[in-house]
Amino acid sequence: MAALAPVATGWLLAGEWRAQPVRMAIAVLAIAVGVALGFAVHLVNSAALGSFGRAMASVQGRADLSVRAVAATGMDEALYPRLARLPGIAAASPVVEVPASWGELARPGAPAKTGGRFTLLGTDFLRAMQVTPGLIGVSAAGLSGVGTGNGWLEGRIWLSPALMAACRCRAGQNFRFTAAGRGHDPVVAGTLAASGQDARLAVIDIAEAQDRLGQFGRVQRIDLKLAEGADPAAITARIARALPADALVATPDGEASRADALSRAYRVNLGMLALVALLTGGFLVWSAQSLSVARRRPQFALLAVLGLSRRGLVGQLLVEGLVLGVAGAGLGLALGYGLADLAVTRLGGDLGGGYFNGAQARLAFPPLAAAGFAGLGLATALAGSLVPALAAARVPPALALKGLGDGIDPGRRPAAWPGLALIAAGTGLAMAPPVAGLPILAYAGMALLLAGGVALMPALARALLAPLARAGSRWLPLDLAIRRLWGAPQAASLALSGIVASTALMVAMAVMVASFRQSVDDWLVAVLPSDLYLHLEAAEAGGISPDAQARLMAVPGIAQVRMQRVMSIRLAPGQPAVALMAQGGHAAVPLLQRAGGPAPAGTTPVLISEPMAWLYGWQVGDRSTLAIAGRPRPVFVAGVWRDYARQFGAIILPLADYRRLTGDLTMTDAAFDLAPGAQPHAVQQALAAALPAAVRGQAQFGRPGEMRRIALQIFDRSFAVTYALEAIAILIGLIGVATSFSAQVLARMREFGMLRHIGVARGQVLAMLALEGAGLGLVGAAAGIALGLGLAIVLVMVVNPQSFHWTMDLALPWPLLAGLAAALIACAAGTAVLAGRRALGQGPLLAVRADW
Repeated sequence: MAALAPVATGWLLAGEWRAQPVRMAIAVLAIAVGVALGFAVHLVNSAALGSFGRAMASVQGRADLSVRAVAATGMDEALYPRLARLPGIAAASPVVEVPASWGELARPGAPAKTGGRFTLLGTDFLRAMQVTPGLIGVSAAGLSGVGTGNGWLEGRIWLSPALMAACRCRAGQNFRFTAAGRGHDPVVAGTLAASGQDARLAVIDIAEAQDRLGQFGRVQRIDLKLAEGADPAAITARIARALPADALVATPDGEASRADALSRAYRVNLGMLALVALLTGGFLVWSAQSLSVARRRPQFALLAVLGLSRRGLVGQLLVEGLVLGVAGAGLGLALGYGLADLAVTRLGGDLGGGYFNGAQARLAFPPLAAAGFAGLGLATALAGSLVPALAAARVPPALALKGLGDGIDPGRRPAAWPGLALIAAGTGLAMAPPVAGLPILAYAGMALLLAGGVALMPALARALLAPLARAGSRWLPLDLAIRRLWGAPQAASLALSGIVASTALMVAMAVMVASFRQSVDDWLVAVLPSDLYLHLEAAEAGGISPDAQARLMAVPGIAQVRMQRVMSIRLAPGQPAVALMAQGGHAAVPLLQRAGGPAPAGTTPVLISEPMAWLYGWQVGDRSTLAIAGRPRPVFVAGVWRDYARQFGAIILPLADYRRLTGDLTMTDAAFDLAPGAQPHAVQQALAAALPAAVRGQAQFGRPGEMRRIALQIFDRSFAVTYALEAIAILIGLIGVATSFSAQVLARMREFGMLRHIGVARGQVLAMLALEGAGLGLVGAAAGIALGLGLAIVLVMVVNPQSFHWTMDLALPWPLLAGLAAALIACAAGTAVLAGRRALGQGPLLAVRADW
């Protein structure tokens, strides 16, 4: 009989695809969607990370080591000669590095025009040639941009190819930009040919940068070239011991790690959600294969009589699952690449997450990653086919030839302990701490919770239906439906499993997104109490001067102004920067914790955000130090506040204390409370006219309602993939309901024939099926929603804090949950009736003919 297996495989497989092309195509599509989403997320983020990393390397000039200022205001340039004289240092190059924006220098009363952001570097060209030759400009005539005096370099700028393409500039033209609150229009002398195609940066002479940008005696970084044979680790340690409080050592590996940390949690969570879609696809394969097995049991029985072994039957069904997996994986890879290309075009290289603004992602096709995601699709399809295959192999051929189903014993009580054990293990893992800063164990716990909920379905169905079964009913269809569901809980669990899994996953994602969105909306209301806001883009190195601030405060219609100075500071090498926010007046932030008393003498009170507390371990009442103006300053943590805008931490300190410690009187942000009767639009126009012409192109005005609307639009765009997964989960759940009930009804054709034979009317059988479907839909919806709420609690209370370091309030979208439950019940009842009409179409005598 060895020759029977391949013949049977080809015959059955081709016949099934001819008989049920739509159902098989849906199963293939379910696998393809999961593979496509996972592969697309991987492609987009890999491309964005690569582009961002190349841009960072271009900005850094590919030095061996760099000493960086903690804050954007820089560090004392006197550190440069001390570092250059250290043993093991072959050369050192000081650099002024400030954010800037290009555009037109606006005239008073003219609308502000700005083109975009870039990084402006001021370098000593002679030093840079030895350390970072990639930052040396090449003039239009093909000569190196090096002169013998500042006069030759003054008024000239070199642009990277990416910046030159973005601003549409050519050599010889004036390039207008704003940096550190000041406007400039130097002549484009040439390009930075070695900077690559990813970084938007420009280079001018360091002396001009310090003079024009107000950076006298300050540099933001010092690039170092190590001597031949020097030990990088030993030199790094030596440099770290020699640095002041406002500087730190940055290694290439550390900078790469910092770039990776910017979006790692976002990428991992999107990847996990893509695997969720793949898991729901596996349940659809299970439903499709279960229906296929139910329809073809007589065929399998005939093959068994002819000599096909149980192992051969299992192999036959696994081959069918493999074919589904291969088709789904291939389609998914192609769909994923197209989806990635669309995502890069529409959402950017970070899928709307906002981590790589300006990064120009270039897609590639990585064979190893493609093979990995294809393998996941194959494994999912095989896993979805395994259970129906084993179930078909267990049915004796004689019973299968008579269409007697799986021979369920009503007296056998389903075991609850496997499901309870899985739920207990999942709960324990869900509460586990993060691994490498990611909620890996929490996701594993969610998988166990889902498996436990599915495994518990037979026992749960028996327990819920037992009181109804004991009470009985005088209406025959209801009594038959209750006793059938109670007596065959394993059969009911096949339908319930697909309902519960897809419903739970959809509910978990819906509750998480609804909770996050509602919390963000409430937070926006709390942090935007004023009538009008002003923000300067790319102004960390210097903002609006005190004279300009006075002109803004004198604008008619303004009752009160709260100034703010914002900059980034780096507290640890290899970690993303933290936002330092010096605020005037009362901080408009939602406090989660507050210190019981005033700050101790000699300390500055600060408020820290939730991510700051998570990442650095600072707690209310702690004392610590911050490097401000070149010295370690003692600070006291007076409170913790909720912040959804800065994932890597923020610190608020009083503006008066900041100015006293630093002498910096500029500001980058302002909040305006308008006088009664003042018109916001008129006040905004007056404020724009009062701004210095140099920063007018950087100024961004906003009103609370508009800012909330834009913020929520960005939120929705960031969660566009999640919304798509929710829709997929709903669709798969409803299709799973239909296929599962179809399988159950077709497997019971002999049962319906017997009922008709003993006098049960056709309408009563259909009513019984409708009640069975509605009952299973109700139980499945209730169990799925309950399990989904448990998974949502893990997402809200564990996964999000471990991933993004902030908490949120739980919000339940009751209309969506109620609508989902109603749709599942209606779909289950309607599918059962439709399948029952088909099964009852041949008449009672033909239905039981195999029993003669």
